[in-house]
Amino acid sequence: MRVLGIETSCDETAVSVVEAQIGKTGILANVVSSQIRLHEQFGGIVPEVATREHLRNLPQLVPGLLTQSRIRLDDLDAIAVTQGPGLATSLLIGYSYARALGLAADIPVCGVNHLEGHLFSPFLALSQKVEFPFIGLIVSGGHTLLVHAKGWNHYEKLGGTVDDAAGEAFDKVARLMDISYPGGPKIEKLARTGNAEAYAFPRSFPQKDNFNFSFSGLKTSVRYFFEKNPQAHDDNAWKADLCASFQSAVVDVLARKAGNALAATGCKRLVASGGVLCNNALRVALAQACAEQGANLLVADPKLCTDNAAMIAATAAEKMAAGIPLTLATDIDPNLSLFKRPGSTAAVKNKEKLMRQR
Repeated sequence: MRVLGIETSCDETAVSVVEAQIGKTGILANVVSSQIRLHEQFGGIVPEVATREHLRNLPQLVPGLLTQSRIRLDDLDAIAVTQGPGLATSLLIGYSYARALGLAADIPVCGVNHLEGHLFSPFLALSQKVEFPFIGLIVSGGHTLLVHAKGWNHYEKLGGTVDDAAGEAFDKVARLMDISYPGGPKIEKLARTGNAEAYAFPRSFPQKDNFNFSFSGLKTSVRYFFEKNPQAHDDNAWKADLCASFQSAVVDVLARKAGNALAATGCKRLVASGGVLCNNALRVALAQACAEQGANLLVADPKLCTDNAAMIAATAAEKMAAGIPLTLATDIDPNLSLFKRPGSTAAVKNKEKLMRQR
């Protein structure tokens, strides 16, 4: 089974072709067009700029991808496209292109949840068969989420961010310190030469049974600390200590809650994904947390931690191989949830019934 994946949920235009075989899904080709240089001058993502670039890139990337993978449109069994969550205008470009391509080439098109793609990317990266149950940790610029994955479409939310996502906190602290976008990699680089115990920044929700995250208070604490020490702003050693202490606060919370989730559920596998997993300090801390719980850690290669289309195509291929029906909704959903709300299906059916009666 060969699936073309299209991912445009934010500022990366990504396309990929994967091939699913028994017990394994492999990547035939994977291309990501980054927009970092375009957004760097603004200190963050500008939706209008991202949309324009998606519109420009997709018609060039898909033909090039098929040539690279030596796959024809006729060889594809399906097209998988990110349906949400994400930036509405960015999602719409990929969604519209996928529908048009599927219609023109008579290929079925299905929608994939962006978060579900992240959830299963480590299995793809490590060429491992998807096995349940496991604890999923998604840490990116827009999401910080702990999931108890019990089976296909059977995901229980253990906790999530109540304000800023971890990646967003990295970017905001970097902007405060006049460090160029994206802030995560640059803060990590500075932190390598700093003392992580130089400054004691707050850790959110210390209770063992609380799996929610909050990084807004940490960001505010760093801001006040930074503003109270203007004389040290040009001191690179001081900046390195500040970055190391901030990074340590984020990493400690993520690793502690992941370990607590493993202990609470009895799961022996932690699957971690998202752009912030490119951070080596976080990888080390999660490995230690798993070792303490006697659990295995699965983390994707950095290239598959950030947004990519291989994870979208592979998720669709794996679910189809498992007999899970996939469809394409009539529109994108910028707030698409990974979790089914109890009674939501029945509520929709009841509403439809009432409308027919009227």
